[in-house]
Amino acid sequence: MSLIPSVFGNRRSNVFDPFSLDIWDPFEGFPFSSTVANVPSSSRETSAFANARIDWKETPEAHVFKADLPGLKKEEVKVEVEEGGVLQISGERSKEEEEKNDKWHRVERSSGKFLRRFRLPENAMTDQVKASMENGVLTVTVPKEEVKKPEVKSIEITG
Repeated sequence: MSLIPSVFGNRRSNVFDPFSLDIWDPFEGFPFSSTVANVPSSSRETSAFANARIDWKETPEAHVFKADLPGLKKEEVKVEVEEGGVLQISGERSKEEEEKNDKWHRVERSSGKFLRRFRLPENAMTDQVKASMENGVLTVTVPKEEVKKPEVKSIEITG
């Protein structure tokens, strides 16, 4: 859960989320950014897709991640759990083939690789992760361990 609300709609920011491994670049998008200047153009092309939007909600039974990945097939997406309880979702959207006689007027759809990582809480059962993809939406479900309530034993008072 985010500590600060986003001013851009109702999207939650993850800048202060202790479970997020995202790196925030305050100069992202600026033409004079020193970060962008040192990155090869091939990497800049993929950066547009690098921030695949993923929602993470926690239910009483599981942690559920949903990612909008329109146009991708399940074979183009990889879901992994690394040692230390880190969920990694990655994939690649291929660039459309360019024909010699084609004249492009606008290119807005992003292509390239994406990679998102999330540190899972200790109660996540990483050996039982399930993933499914339907209509361009990837759903990853990570079950949670049941919280055992302490047993309360009633003591009879004699006297």
